[in-house]
Amino acid sequence: MMELTQQQWEMVKPYLPQHDVIQQGKGRPRVDSRHILEGILWVLRTGAPWKDMPSRYPSYQTCHRRYQEWVENGVLENILRGLLADLESRGKIDLSEVYIDGSFASAKKGALALVKQSAAKGARSWQLRIATVFLSDYSLEVLRRMKSL
Repeated sequence: MMELTQQQWEMVKPYLPQHDVIQQGKGRPRVDSRHILEGILWVLRTGAPWKDMPSRYPSYQTCHRRYQEWVENGVLENILRGLLADLESRGKIDLSEVYIDGSFASAKKGALALVKQSAAKGARSWQLRIATVFLSDYSLEVLRRMKSL
């Protein structure tokens, strides 16, 4: 599951746009941004099609529409930049040593055992886990721009 803790939500929340409350009787109220973000992160993390999003999240159409809105308005880029800046300020990541690679390597027989050993080394920070979810063509471009600064 990719539900955000309250602490995680408080860190990400300032990057999300604040929308005015819709006046009574004038359209539907917007779905809570926290639930939308959790649905978006689920799709990005799993690589599943939007329509396969579990029912615990808002409708896939709503999540996809908000995803497109946030990409267009730079919201997701700002979240990614904020999380990476936090990691960098705490010495958890060095952006000068980040490699940007889009290669694919298929899993080998017995890979599950290797994953279990790797997981036993300890949990990574939630910021890094969320940042890696954003490793799409869009996010890789953001990282490229950040490295060039």
